Amino acid sequence: KQWYQRRVAITAGEKLQVLTKEYQKHISTRQQFDAQLNENNLVLSEFNRLKPSAEVYKLVGPVLVKQELTEAVSTVKKRIGFIKGELERCDRNISSSEDKQNQCKDSLTKIQQQYQQKLQAAAAAK
Repeated sequence: KQWYQRRVAITAGEKLQVLTKEYQKHISTRQQFDAQLNENNLVLSEFNRLKPSAEVYKLVGPVLVKQELTEAVSTVKKRIGFIKGELERCDRNISSSEDKQNQCKDSLTKIQQQYQQKLQAAAAAK
């Protein structure tokens, strides 16, 4: 019976490690999207400083292609909207991951307490 409880504790510990890695992955993804959002906001602010007659070029492969300023602004705004949506999704994933980690930690704590109680009871019975 003690072997089983130890095994359950180990399995819960392994699950917590997996959940922690998943959480770190979500945080990393969110940081990447946050960096992209900052970069695109910077590009948009630079576009807003340009005169309407300014020429804008877009890099397509190894070639610079002329692009209308309004089209470039529209593209960046759409990209910002997409990134904000991804950030919201990341935030939901992070929150869910935190909840799962907390549940696993609580479960692991209960298992460890039960195991310690059983060990103490066994030692007292001797």
